Amino acid sequence: MYRRKIEKLLLEWKGKKDHKPLVIKGCRQCGKTSSVMEFAQNNYNHVVYLDFHEHREYKTFFAGSLDVDTLTLNISVGVKDAKFVHGETCLVLDEIQDCPNARAALKFFKLDGRYDVICTGSLLGVNGYKSREEQEEEATASIPVGFEQIVTMYPMDFEEWLWANGIEQQHTDYLMECFNKEIPVNEAVHQRMRQLLFRYVVVGGMPEAVKTFLETNDMNEVFDIQHNIIENYKSDMLKYALQEDKSRIRECFESIPAQLAKDNKKFQYSIIKKGGRASQYNGSLQWIEDAGIIRRCYNTSITELPLGGNAIPESFKVYMSDIGLLTSMLEEGTAWNIMQGNLQGYKGAIFENLAADIFGKMGRKLYYFQKEGGLELDFLIRYKGECCPVECKAKSGNAKSLQTVLKHPEHYHIFHALKLGDYNVGRNGAVLTLPFYMAFLIREV
Repeated sequence: MYRRKIEKLLLEWKGKKDHKPLVIKGCRQCGKTSSVMEFAQNNYNHVVYLDFHEHREYKTFFAGSLDVDTLTLNISVGVKDAKFVHGETCLVLDEIQDCPNARAALKFFKLDGRYDVICTGSLLGVNGYKSREEQEEEATASIPVGFEQIVTMYPMDFEEWLWANGIEQQHTDYLMECFNKEIPVNEAVHQRMRQLLFRYVVVGGMPEAVKTFLETNDMNEVFDIQHNIIENYKSDMLKYALQEDKSRIRECFESIPAQLAKDNKKFQYSIIKKGGRASQYNGSLQWIEDAGIIRRCYNTSITELPLGGNAIPESFKVYMSDIGLLTSMLEEGTAWNIMQGNLQGYKGAIFENLAADIFGKMGRKLYYFQKEGGLELDFLIRYKGECCPVECKAKSGNAKSLQTVLKHPEHYHIFHALKLGDYNVGRNGAVLTLPFYMAFLIREV
């Protein structure tokens, strides 16, 4: 197991008096179950684990009364070595979306208070995930509003990747000092961080891919794991989506590399299929987003806060939530180019998706700005209380749109900007240039 940020959240949750059952949602294979089980085994004398996806029969435990004594009796009879002791037992409900009644029971576990409950859900709330029978079951089971705490877990982010590679807090503190003082990073450190960044772009943050790379250094094995994850996602689309949506969901998903390869990366339904329209595919795209596989980045009508309030719902880009999975979907040879430091392929899509990966896993919502005439800013974020553009450019990029915006503050209300790329820390007027590996340090809002 590698260090994950969810560990701190779990410890804080357990230490909070009168805490609610915890529901951790996130895409498949991002490490939810492993992290929860390691935490539970290290912090409780007894752990009772129910996986509703692998053991459909466990749903019968929750088919009748949701009284806690009845539930614990049912579970202890049906699961070998299940032991419930006041204050010492953690009940782990894996893939809880497969048992709506178990989620409804969280209210009663909270009111009872004897046992801690942690749940995970990969496709929690995804439209069309369930069969008609399961949808009817879900309709009769009430979601325990106010009796559960919901958090989202992502694949390993860039900082967690650095931890896994032996980068310690003192190194991060040094990078933050260079950031804050706007001074170049020591060349040896700079080159090491560049190397780790390029590897992250190829490996990504899926724990199994990370583990395999660090243990074997064999990219072919990593590609096999990534392709298997992609195929599992496609299988989910075919297995769990509504019949009329199955083919459209896969078509949307498989169009993502082509969408990002365009000069204008605004998502276009006609790229999915000639003549494609939003009315045909919007629900399918929403399915993939709800499953945590992609992120939308919304265009804004103006370059001002609040960004969400100025977003244009029908104008957006789509990025893969994990940069490694995107790289695995590109043509053969792309990964080799990236490992050599060339991220300029796909018309800047790799740079942009890397920023979307890092910002998204930090919990930032994604926005950009584009208007007719060619003016476009890759990302807009809230930074130090202002609307701040973030451009993702290689050394050769001249960021014409950014210069235009900065020259007209009376119109765009932009006074400062950040530029990420393959270079060291520096400043050019109102633009602070940062090496891409510092993107995770842009925390201040």
